[in-house]
Amino acid sequence: MSTEPRTSRTAGVPPAADAEFALAVAGASDADLAVCLQCRKCTCGCPVAARVDLKPHELVRLIQLGERNEVLSSRIIWECTSCETCVTRCPQHVDIPAMIDALRQMSRARGQVSAATTVPVFNDIFLGLVKKRGRMYEAGLMVSYKFQTGTFMQDVDKVPMMLRKRKIALLPPNVRGGGERKRMFERARAAERKAR
Repeated sequence: MSTEPRTSRTAGVPPAADAEFALAVAGASDADLAVCLQCRKCTCGCPVAARVDLKPHELVRLIQLGERNEVLSSRIIWECTSCETCVTRCPQHVDIPAMIDALRQMSRARGQVSAATTVPVFNDIFLGLVKKRGRMYEAGLMVSYKFQTGTFMQDVDKVPMMLRKRKIALLPPNVRGGGERKRMFERARAAERKAR
């Protein structure tokens, strides 16, 4: 048995659990895992709870139990919309969206992104287009996403209507300030490296 003192952030973590993982999540998200009552109010309000592998209250409990691999390879950390309904409903104000942001970074760093989701692919394409062009280019996003995920024909019947209603443009927007954008992304990357 460990003789180390237990902090308030790990008070709900059983001694045999991977307390290091729980501490890392708590530190990166500034969320207090120990106060979760497992009342399930977060899950009852979650708009994606029905379609993900773990419910929000289960995610918190698995973090408390130190189930690093199960948590980092789960779909919920990618499918969460960060609507903050969970933290709004929580009587203890456990900040699950902040934990999920930290878990996304940990999942990528360890190469444990769930194969059952394409959200990271979408995020990478989106940020790449913003970095390159300065704003979103929907047609470029759709084409890149379809090629990278292999979903070529999915939703293809909607393209003519979207073009007719001018919801997407065939040509990308021309936005100035490429050098400034490049420096902004470099500063963000440097801050991210420094935080690790």
